[in-house]
Amino acid sequence: MPTLLIVIIAFVLLEFAVSSVLSWLNGKWMTNPVPKVLEGLYDEDKYRKQQEYTRTNRRLGWIERCVTLVITLVILLTGLLGWLDDLTAKWSHGLLIQLLIFFGIYAVVSAIISLPFSYYDTFVIEEKFGFNKTTRKTFWLDTLKSLVLMLLLGGVLLSVVYLLYSYLGSSFWLWATLVCAAFIIFFSLFYSNLIVPLFNKQKPLEQGELRTAIEEAASQMGFSIKNIYVMDGSKHSTKANAYFTGFGMKKRVVLFDTLIEQLTTDEIVAVLTHELGHYKHRDTIKNTIMSIVMVAVNLWVFSLLVDNPELSHALGGSRNHSFALSLIAFSLLFSPIDLILDPIINGISRRCEYRADAYAAHYGHGEALISGLKKLSANTLSNLTPHPAVVWMDYSHPTLAQRIEAIMSEREE
Repeated sequence: MPTLLIVIIAFVLLEFAVSSVLSWLNGKWMTNPVPKVLEGLYDEDKYRKQQEYTRTNRRLGWIERCVTLVITLVILLTGLLGWLDDLTAKWSHGLLIQLLIFFGIYAVVSAIISLPFSYYDTFVIEEKFGFNKTTRKTFWLDTLKSLVLMLLLGGVLLSVVYLLYSYLGSSFWLWATLVCAAFIIFFSLFYSNLIVPLFNKQKPLEQGELRTAIEEAASQMGFSIKNIYVMDGSKHSTKANAYFTGFGMKKRVVLFDTLIEQLTTDEIVAVLTHELGHYKHRDTIKNTIMSIVMVAVNLWVFSLLVDNPELSHALGGSRNHSFALSLIAFSLLFSPIDLILDPIINGISRRCEYRADAYAAHYGHGEALISGLKKLSANTLSNLTPHPAVVWMDYSHPTLAQRIEAIMSEREE
C-alpha cells in the first residue's frame, strides 16, 4: 500500500473521529439546564419534542457518516478511482473530455449516495416534526436541477482551470484564482436573480405597513433600499429566514413568506436591521475577499503538488499523472487544514454576528430582535444547549443565549 494512501486514509479517519466526538459531546450536553435568558421558551411538551428532534437528527447524521466512511474506505482500498480514471481515458481521445466525464460520473455517484439521507430527512424527520412542505415532485425536480446546475457550472469552471494548467503549467494557480474570483463576485451579485428563481418564486414586497416600516428604518440608518422581495419559502418548509444579498446597485433584501407569517412588523424590521449591520460593516465584501484568498491558497498549494505522480498512484492510477486523481487526492490531504481553519473562520463569523446584533440594538431594535430570535428558534426546535466545543468548531453564529446576553448588555450601555 503506498505511503501516501495510508496518510489519506488516516486523514479520512481523523475527520470521521472529530465529527463523531463532537456529535457525542453535543448529545451529552443537550440535557443541561436551559440558560436563564431562555427559560420559558419551550413548554414541557415542546421541550421534549425539541430533544427528540435533536436526537433523531444526530442518529441520521451518525448513520450517514458511517456509510460515507465505509464507502470512502472501499473506494480508496480497492483503487476504484484509478480504475475509473483508466476507463474514462479509454472512452475519450482528449484529456479535457476525459476529465469532464470522470468528474461527471464522480458527481452523479456522490449525489446518489447522499440522496437516501436527504429523502429520509425531508419526508420522514421533517415531516414527523411538522416542518416539511415539500412535495415529492418538487423534491425530485429540485434534486435534478441542483445536479444539472452543479455539472454545468462545475464543468465550466473545471474546464477553464484545466486549460490554464495545460498552457501555463504549475504557474496556472494565479490566473485560475482570478477566474474563480470572477465566478465568486458574479454569483454574489446575481445569485438571487439567476439561481434562486430556479427553485423558488420571488416577488416585490407590496406597499403597506411592512414595506413602509422597512424603508423608514433603513432611511434612519442612511440606507436606501428599493429591492425588497418575498420568497415562497413555504414551498419547502415552515422554517423562516431572511437574507441580504449583493452589494452596490445589486443589493437586495429577501424575506421568506414564513418569516412574515411568524414575526411581527417590528421583529422583521429588527432582523433586517441586523442584516443592514452586516452591510454597514462590509461583511459581505470581507467574506468575498476571504473566500477568494482561501481559493488562492488552495490553488497555490495544489500547483506545488499536481505533477507529483504519487498523488495519482495513491488512488490506484496507472498513469504517472492524472489531473483528476491529483485533484481528489489533494482535497483529501487538505482536509486536516480545514479542521484547523474552520474554527478560525467560524470565530470570525460569530464576531460579525455580534457586531450586527449590536448595530440593531444601537438603533433601538434590540428588544424586538431578541423577541424575533426567540420565535425563530422556538419554531425550528433549536438546540438551546449546544456543547461549547461544537459551537467553537462548527457554529457560524453565536448560540441564542449568547446573542441575547450580548444584545441585553449593548442595550444597557
